[in-house]
Amino acid sequence: MVVFGHMAQRKHLFEIGEYYHIYNRGVDKRDIFIDQYDLKRFIQSLIEFNQIDTIGSIYENSFRKSKLGSPSSKLVSIITYCINPNHFHLLVTPLVDKGVEKLMLRLGGYTKYFNEKHERSGSLFQGKFKSKHVTDNRYLLHLSAYINMNNRNKLGDPIFKLSCSSLEEYTENFSKICDPKIILEQFVGDGYLKFAKESWEDTLKRKEYLDI
Repeated sequence: MVVFGHMAQRKHLFEIGEYYHIYNRGVDKRDIFIDQYDLKRFIQSLIEFNQIDTIGSIYENSFRKSKLGSPSSKLVSIITYCINPNHFHLLVTPLVDKGVEKLMLRLGGYTKYFNEKHERSGSLFQGKFKSKHVTDNRYLLHLSAYINMNNRNKLGDPIFKLSCSSLEEYTENFSKICDPKIILEQFVGDGYLKFAKESWEDTLKRKEYLDI
């Protein structure tokens, strides 16, 4: 199995208290989700594997009474996410040493699940996951908008059937995967949604897409 969490030389380390954009896409830009169950499986992996204690497999964890770690036991804090048909984005900050690396290594198990289910072999993702260090607050805010709106048009409407993002966690005041406080505390009322739409519309106009 080729694990997309494998670490090679990077321009930065993953330091506790710092923020990072994590992303990757399917090999040859292929879809990494074929149906809704695949999408739900990836989301479930993102939740259940994000804890310090190892859980084995998702199947093994299904027999445990307490499946999800408390906030203090997480490997990383996920600020925003977007999962698209052929790629994903995460904005995270590590809570423990090697938190990012451990989470991404565990998420590599999705490749085994996908290959067994869809009767294929080989790499599913395009090499090791990509990462960028978020260096200031302005970058943090606009990146949160970029990720939250990545599967939507400028009006905020979804454009893919097999996709999801954390935008609803920001606008409907609930938390399933994300810890949005650092972003939302900088806005009042529906100010964040307005900001996110304006930022995304500007991105679409300038066509400043990541190469993924």
